[in-house]
Amino acid sequence: MQSWLRSGTQLARCRASLAPTAVPSTSRSASTWNPLGWVRETLAPGVTEKQSSREVQAAKQAAKEQGTASVFDALPEAVVEETKKVARSAKPRAKEHKYSTANFKISHRKLNMLGRQISGKPIDYAILQMQFSEKRASTRIMNMLATAKDHAIRYKKLDPSRLVVSQAWVTKGPRPPKRIEPRGRAHFGVRIRSNAKMSIVLGPGKTLEEKKSASFKRTLKRIVSPSIMREDIPIRNPARTWTW
Repeated sequence: MQSWLRSGTQLARCRASLAPTAVPSTSRSASTWNPLGWVRETLAPGVTEKQSSREVQAAKQAAKEQGTASVFDALPEAVVEETKKVARSAKPRAKEHKYSTANFKISHRKLNMLGRQISGKPIDYAILQMQFSEKRASTRIMNMLATAKDHAIRYKKLDPSRLVVSQAWVTKGPRPPKRIEPRGRAHFGVRIRSNAKMSIVLGPGKTLEEKKSASFKRTLKRIVSPSIMREDIPIRNPARTWTW
């Protein structure tokens, strides 16, 4: 009987030793620790409370008494405003905007045709020309013109109603490696795929209506008729009349 009790107690002790023990709080927190949450709490910008004008003035006064005030706080407001005006007026306002495409596979002779087509034209008219052009590179040039117009209006503050493509030129790109072009009878040639890019300059100029009116005035001034007497043009080589 006693041996049976002893074996039972030993079995209970073995079961107790094999039972899972409670995990302390330190080890449990290590398994549930989230590094992303810690980074978010530590480095993420929190909500900053906006200080009132009284608090700002009190902080400036305390810094002035301690001798750690800013140099700009010691200056009078008139001097600070004058300095700001000079800083604003020092930067000249842009009068033109330059933009260009990237180098792409096309002959510089073919691309120069599109450059002559849009040179001297208003920006909207140039975009319209590229939109209905049958050239393969016209789509790329149209996108470049639209981007250049947007940048000139947004960053350079230019007048969109007077933007003109004042200059347009084509530049050759870097020379690509040569390739072999097989020919008949065991002959071969050299194939070179050239690339080029187009650059433009947008600036203020005359609109299409102003150009048409100026052309009409020039054409009207060239009209010469015996039945029309012009009073705004002086008489050339007047004939001699009575001299007595």
